[in-house]
Amino acid sequence: MRNLRSLDSSERFLFYTGLVMAASEIWKQWTLTFVLGDGTYNWWYFPFQLCSVPMYLLLLLPFFHASHIRRIFYTFLMDFSLLGGIAVFLDTSGMHYPFLPLTIHSYLWHLTLIAIGLFCGLSDISDHTWHGFSSSVILFAVLSGAATVINLTIGRTHDIDMFYISPYYPMSQVIISDLTRRFPNPVRILCYLAVIVFGAFLLHLFWQRLFLLRSRKE
Repeated sequence: MRNLRSLDSSERFLFYTGLVMAASEIWKQWTLTFVLGDGTYNWWYFPFQLCSVPMYLLLLLPFFHASHIRRIFYTFLMDFSLLGGIAVFLDTSGMHYPFLPLTIHSYLWHLTLIAIGLFCGLSDISDHTWHGFSSSVILFAVLSGAATVINLTIGRTHDIDMFYISPYYPMSQVIISDLTRRFPNPVRILCYLAVIVFGAFLLHLFWQRLFLLRSRKE
C-alpha cells in the first residue's frame, strides 16, 4: 500500500494495531450474532461507542496524507481514548458476557485502548498544545453528532445507544446518572458529554506538563 509507506514506524505500528482490533471486532460481531444471537444481529453492540472509535481512526491513518489530520487523531487517542479505556474500569458490568471469550476480549480491548493512549502521549506524534486539544474536542463533537444520527435513525426500530447519548434511553452512566437524576434527559446527556471533555482536558494537561518537563531535561 503506497499510502502506508508515508507513515513512520510508530504510525505503521498503530495502523497494524488497528487491523488486529478490526479482526477481533469482526469475530466479536460474528460471535454475538451466530453463537449468542441465533443468527439475529443485535444492534445494541454495533461498534460505534467512544471505545470503538480508535479502531476506525487507526485504520484511516494511511488515507490521510496531511500529517496534521493524523496528529489530531493521535491527540484524540491520547486524551479521549485513554480516558475511555480507564473510565470503563469504574464499572465493569458492561464488559461481562455470558460467553467467557467475549468477556476476555472486552478486557483486552480496553487495556489496548490504554496502551494506545499511553503510546501516543509518550511519543512525539501527538499535539500537546491547547490548539491540539481544541482540535480533538472538535473531532469528539463530530463523532458525538454521528452517534446521535445513528441513535435517531436506527433507534426508531432497534435497541441502540451509541456513546450512551440516545434520547430514547435515560442516562445510565455511573456517577453522572446519580448526580443528574433530577435533570431532564437532554440536560443529563449534555452533562455527560461535558464531563468527558473535562476528563480529556485533565489528561491533556497532564501530558502537556510531562512534555514540558521532558523538554527541559533535553
